[in-house]
Amino acid sequence: MCGITGVIGPIRSQINPATLEGMTASLAHRGPDGSGIYIDGNVGLGHRRLAILDLSDAGSQPMTSNDGSLVIAYNGEVYNFKEIRLQLEHLGHSFRSETDTEVVLNAWREWGPASLSRFNGMFAFSLYDQREKCVYLARDRYGIKPLYWANTSSCVLFGSEQRAIKRHPQSPRGVDTAGLVEYFTFQNIISNRTFVDGIQIVPAGNYVRIDTRDFSAPVVTQYWDFNFTSGACNFSSDEYAVELDRLLVQAVDRQLVADVDVGAYLSGGMDSGAIVGIASQKISNLRTFTVGFDLASATGLEIGYDERFRAELMSAQFGTEQYEMVLKSGDMERSLGAVTRALEEPRVGQSYPNYYAAQLASKFGKVVLSGIGSDELFAGYPWRYHVASKSESFAEFTNHYFSKWQRLLPGIDPARAFAPIWDEVKDVNPRKIFSDTFRDRAGTIEGSTDYVNHCLYFDAKVFLHGLLVVEDKLSMTHSLESRVPFLDNDLVDFAMSCPVPLKLNDPFHLRNLNVNAMPKRENSPYNPRSDGKQILRNVMKKYLPDESSRYHKQGFSAPDASWFKGHSINFLKSKLLNPADPVYRFLDYNTIKPLLAEHLEGQANHRLLIWSLLTTSELFSCE
Repeated sequence: MCGITGVIGPIRSQINPATLEGMTASLAHRGPDGSGIYIDGNVGLGHRRLAILDLSDAGSQPMTSNDGSLVIAYNGEVYNFKEIRLQLEHLGHSFRSETDTEVVLNAWREWGPASLSRFNGMFAFSLYDQREKCVYLARDRYGIKPLYWANTSSCVLFGSEQRAIKRHPQSPRGVDTAGLVEYFTFQNIISNRTFVDGIQIVPAGNYVRIDTRDFSAPVVTQYWDFNFTSGACNFSSDEYAVELDRLLVQAVDRQLVADVDVGAYLSGGMDSGAIVGIASQKISNLRTFTVGFDLASATGLEIGYDERFRAELMSAQFGTEQYEMVLKSGDMERSLGAVTRALEEPRVGQSYPNYYAAQLASKFGKVVLSGIGSDELFAGYPWRYHVASKSESFAEFTNHYFSKWQRLLPGIDPARAFAPIWDEVKDVNPRKIFSDTFRDRAGTIEGSTDYVNHCLYFDAKVFLHGLLVVEDKLSMTHSLESRVPFLDNDLVDFAMSCPVPLKLNDPFHLRNLNVNAMPKRENSPYNPRSDGKQILRNVMKKYLPDESSRYHKQGFSAPDASWFKGHSINFLKSKLLNPADPVYRFLDYNTIKPLLAEHLEGQANHRLLIWSLLTTSELFSCE
C-alpha cells in the first residue's frame, strides 16, 4: 500500500524535481518505507512505499518494465497476482521481483486497459506509456483506493490525496460550493466533485487516458459497474448458502497474502466476526482490535452502542489476541483536527471512531481486515428500502429514494440554508445529481425485487464509496493498510446475482413499515434491524456464536447524540453558536441555530448535522 502523485506538463517542458519531491513528501504517511520519483521531460511520477509484499528494494517504485516502455506508480494489492503472473510467464514475460506491482505492469504490457478486468483487489495507479506518449490513471472497481486529479490550463496533476495536488503551484485553490451543497444534502458527495473547485476524484471502475502531447482533452472510460439482477432462484437456498460459504472463505484466504503480519477489526457484529472466524483458522493468535464507548451519559438506543462484550465473546471463541480502546466524549474533541486533516473533506458518517480504531491497529502491524461491504451487497439496511417500495414507476422510485437520502437539512428551503452563497449555487440541482447516478440503470419497476436492487445499486455505488474513502484515509494516516474481503470480485459477482428473497425475509413488509416507530425488541413480529443479509446470517451460524448471527444491525457509532448535549456541549456551543465561525461563510447561521437548539434541548437528534458542521468548520478554520 502506498501513495502516488504526479504531473503532466506542456510538451517540451521539464518537470521541476523539487516540486515533484514536495508533492511526494506530502504523502509520507501513506508510505514511510521508501520514496521515489521518475521524470521524463514533461511527465513526472512520485511514489511513497508502504512495503507489504516483497520487502526488498526490488519492490521500489516508480517501477519500469523490462523493455523500458512503461513506468508505473502503484497503490494497492491485487490478490490474484500469482495466477496472473503464471499466465504472463507462459506468454513469455519475465519478472525481477515478487511484487504484484510488477504483475500489473506486465499485464498492461500484454493486455493494455483490458487488464483492469483481470485484477481482483484494490488499486489506484498512474502508468506512463512511452510508446503511446500518454499517462493512464486507473482505479479499482469499487473505489477502495482513492485517486484525485486536476486538469488545469497549464498541467494535469494527480495524487492519492488532494494534499499532494495542492503542493503544486498551479493547483486549484478555490472552494467548490456545488460540492458543499451536495454534501449538506446527502452527507456525502455523490458526484466526482470535492470541496476544491477543479480537483475531482477519478470515478470507481474507471480509467483516464491523458495524451502527454496535448492534455487538454483527457478521456475517461468506465470499465466496470455494479449490476444487481432480479432473476429467479436457479438453485435451492442451501446451494446458494454453500456457494456463499465457499466464496467468503476464498475471499478471506486471498486477502491474507502478505509478507507482514495481518490483523483484523472485531466490532462484535456479524461482518467482522465472520472474517475473524475464518481468518483465525488460518492465522494462530490473530490480533483483533475493538473500539468501545463510555456509555455513562448515553440514553435510548445509544446504550447498546458499546459492543465490547460481544467482541470479547468472539475473541474467546476464536482464540484471538484481543486489544481494545474505550472512547469518551473528549476523544471526539481531541481528534477533530486530525480527522479533518486526514479526510480532507467530510464524508459519510461520524468517522472519528474509525480514526481511533486504525490508530490502535497500527501499533501492532501494517495490515488489518475490515468488514465493510456486506450491508450494501446483501441488503443490510431494510429500513432504507421501505420508501422506494411504494413506487409504481422508476421516476417515482428516484423521487422517493432521493427523499430518504436528504440526511442533513430535510425540509429546509435551500435558498435559506445556503443564503451566503445562494447566488453561486442556485443552479445546483441535488435531485438531478441523485437521478444521474441511475442514468445507465433506468427502467421500470415491476416488483419488490426491482426496487430493492435499485436501492442496492445506489448504496453500493455511492454510500459504500463514501465509506471506502473514509476507511482508506483514516487508516493510511496511520500507515495502515485496510483490506475488505467482502469486496472480492467473485464474492461481489455472487452477491449481485443472489436473489433478493434470500437477502430479505419478506420484502413486502417494507411497504407498510413505519421507520419512525421501528420496534426495539428482537422478538417483534417484524424488526427491520434484524432482517437483511439472511443468507449471510445462515452461513455465519457455522462460524459465530448463535446469538451473533441473529443480532440486529448495529452501526459503528459513538453515543454522540448524548455527548453533544452533555459532556461536549460547551465545545459545541463555542464553535457552532458563534456567527463568525467559518462554516457560516456557506450556511445561514439563523437557519442552523434553531436546529442546534432542538438537539441541545432533546427535541430532535441532529447528530449527523452537528458532526458535519464541526468538520466543515474545522476544515475551513485550517485554511
